[in-house]
Amino acid sequence: MTESGVTWEQPPQKVRRRPLLVRFAFFVVSLAVLLVLPFAVLVRVSAFLYIEHNAQTWLALAGGVVATALVLTLYSAVVSKKLTGKARVRVLSKRVAFPLVLAYCVYTLLYLSSVNAKSIEVREYYRSLHPMLRITVSTMILVDRDIVITDAHRSPEDYAAMGLPPQRESLHYRQDDGFVHAMDLRTVGRPEWRNSVVQLYFRIAGFETLRHVGTADHLHVALPVK
Repeated sequence: MTESGVTWEQPPQKVRRRPLLVRFAFFVVSLAVLLVLPFAVLVRVSAFLYIEHNAQTWLALAGGVVATALVLTLYSAVVSKKLTGKARVRVLSKRVAFPLVLAYCVYTLLYLSSVNAKSIEVREYYRSLHPMLRITVSTMILVDRDIVITDAHRSPEDYAAMGLPPQRESLHYRQDDGFVHAMDLRTVGRPEWRNSVVQLYFRIAGFETLRHVGTADHLHVALPVK
């Protein structure tokens, strides 16, 4: 600005920056959301298609796989764009996203660590659980390594052996689709807040949950039968 031949320069304005701690917290939260999102999409979309839209089991799971692969393709495209200047969506989808999601699904459907099963029998019956239950509990195990499945498949004789009245219709029985639709998770010896988080996780995913005492305190998780 000029006044009477004299030039006045305005002092530079200071850019207000967030405190370092706030920026770090924002980075951590954003990173956590990005890491969790693909797993959340896989679990929620699959369960939503199966429960709300009555999709067949494997069709619902396929829908979850496609949705998750799209999320991973977007991630890969953004990284590729920054590193190479190109976002090869089709190539990244075929060579990165879908193979990763399919490999994860196969792993969770077929394998359960002995650490996460109360007994050898429970581990042997793991594959009799409905695929939605297997994928959902395996995904939670990634976060909570101490989760233990205490029971899954049962027969009417099992209730008598436990001193419980016989159940005519139990989701622990093998259903018409060939799968068991219920499992029990250990709650004893675990912090109550962790049990509550696990229960909330399954409820958000669309499953039925019930905290009750039968032979022992446990969390009952069930997938409704269509």
